[in-house]
Amino acid sequence: MAQSAQITSVEAIESFRSKLIEFIAQMRPALGEVGSEVVRTRVWLQSDHRQYWEQELRLRNRRLEEAKQELFNATMAQLNDAAALHRMTMQRAQRAVREAEAKLLVLKKWGRELENRTAPLMKQVDQLHGFIAVDMIRGVAHLDEILKALEAYRQVTPAATGPVKDGGTPA
Repeated sequence: MAQSAQITSVEAIESFRSKLIEFIAQMRPALGEVGSEVVRTRVWLQSDHRQYWEQELRLRNRRLEEAKQELFNATMAQLNDAAALHRMTMQRAQRAVREAEAKLLVLKKWGRELENRTAPLMKQVDQLHGFIAVDMIRGVAHLDEILKALEAYRQVTPAATGPVKDGGTPA
């Protein structure tokens, strides 16, 4: 060994290591939040919102039956003006029922679509999470080993020149 090593970028490695640790700490909860958001959306589509529209459909069907009954009563009583009003009410109730049925169909479609569209993306998110949880943690450990080796190398004193100063140059 004719020359001593010029170790000048240990601080850069230490800085990179600390930034990597910060990145890992930020990414773990972010990736977990992505998964949670997909689950929340799925529950909202398949349970909460669907239950709302099923209840709304029952309510609208009940109103339609009431409107039909009122129209029937008005027709039987031969109240032409009232029958026309009840006919309009019944038609409005029929439109409301059709709207609720259409909403339920759309919800069912989007329940399937959500699963089809998110499954490949969630697989990628899971792979990224595994990469961060395993490989990047190994990278931090490897950087620790590199820093230890460089520090040990920095402490080595060349036989001809004497002890090494803090900057890596002979004293």
